Amino acid sequence: MRQEPVRLDKWLWAARFFKTRALAVEAIGKHRIEVNGQPVKAGRDLRVGDRVTLRDPGLPPREIEVLGLSDIRGPAPLAQTLYAETPESQQQREAAREQRRQGVEPALAIGQGRPTKRDRRQLADWQRWSASLD
Repeated sequence: MRQEPVRLDKWLWAARFFKTRALAVEAIGKHRIEVNGQPVKAGRDLRVGDRVTLRDPGLPPREIEVLGLSDIRGPAPLAQTLYAETPESQQQREAAREQRRQGVEPALAIGQGRPTKRDRRQLADWQRWSASLD
């Protein structure tokens, strides 16, 4: 592990949050990554003790504390030693996981059910008259 600061995009890639640096830069550009509560650019230097917030669409934000620095992508067990997720973030993710596991009520997902005979006739009329003339 390094002692001097590391670029944010390199660290995210080395810590295995993103498969490529390009994906990390894209997420930073979309303002899905914050460091110490501030929006950042990909070239920002990251230091030990910084708090990184990762936002994925549809998921609760992950709050990560930087424990180590590296700009080399190594094995996953080594990458996991570079950071620690805060307990609040873990609780939020666990609650969201449980909510997704239970899913939605099937009856609420049904809009109107099967079309009626009247609906089918209207659809047939629309299809008959919407054909283009060649």
